[in-house]
Amino acid sequence: MTDIDDSDDSVTTVTVENGGRLDKVLADLVENVSRSRLKVLIEDGQVTVNGRMFDDASGKVSTGDVIGLVMPEAVEALPQPENIPLDVIYEDDDLLVINKAVGMVVHPGAGNQNGTLVSALLYHCGDTLSGIGGVKRPGIVHRLDKDTSGLMVVAKNDIAHNGLASQLVDRSLSRIYQALVWKMPTPIKGTINVPIGRDQKARVKMAVRSHKMGREAITHYLREETFNDVASLVRCQLQTGRTHQIRVHMQHLGHPLLGDQLYGLPPQEQRSLMNRGGYDESARETVLAFPRQALHAAEIHFIHPVSGEEMELSSDIPEDLKGLISLLNQ
Repeated sequence: MTDIDDSDDSVTTVTVENGGRLDKVLADLVENVSRSRLKVLIEDGQVTVNGRMFDDASGKVSTGDVIGLVMPEAVEALPQPENIPLDVIYEDDDLLVINKAVGMVVHPGAGNQNGTLVSALLYHCGDTLSGIGGVKRPGIVHRLDKDTSGLMVVAKNDIAHNGLASQLVDRSLSRIYQALVWKMPTPIKGTINVPIGRDQKARVKMAVRSHKMGREAITHYLREETFNDVASLVRCQLQTGRTHQIRVHMQHLGHPLLGDQLYGLPPQEQRSLMNRGGYDESARETVLAFPRQALHAAEIHFIHPVSGEEMELSSDIPEDLKGLISLLNQ
């Protein structure tokens, strides 16, 4: 049996039933605390074995040893909560899925201290956040660019965060995007498997790189609809999740996204395509002035890290992209 001492809410005492590595033994005995979190607590001096501090997570403990674990209260996150409306698609005690708006930055940073998704989540979740790594903050598992709309899954606690992060690594967490790209990708479906790394000339950009200089990046695409040979609606499924992956891969394929100021076609080439497609001046100027990359995170599939339920959520293409598709359909 495991003996638990409740005399102090912040201290848990357990008796080792089967010896082994300290972090593994604790993970087996203490519920709702991830092994990675326990390792941090051990190295921070929050664990004792038979009354003496034990800060080696890989150190061995024996049957009958008494382990004391101090669980500090989660500290407040540095970003401040802000009452910013969120489009919540799904929520429970462990996670939520939101439909991120265009223009919303995920994390605070230089020039973006306020109005971020993190601040909005801190306000929305309040006391339901039990802490990620000991800090009361939402667990951002994957990001979307500021001007990309669509679905993001966010963890509320360590268990959910580690479970979702593991699915991201083993690729059981699947994300599907819809993108408007220039011209017609051929063949109608395919896989882009080329590494991506930081652009050597422009540090704000990513680029296709050699296997030595880049990281593995795989995108599966399907051309769903075409518009007068000028543009196409493409469904992209990420097998990996590199920064700007779809934008870089579609540019590499020769079909960059409409509205993409970083990886898009030169304006003169865009104008030439629109002319060949027979669009009038108003349509040409509207398309050329589209203010963001035409990219939307439309679907997300994952296994709930606590309940084990298979989750499949979707989001309709937003109004600005619908308007662009309507115009291209002329």
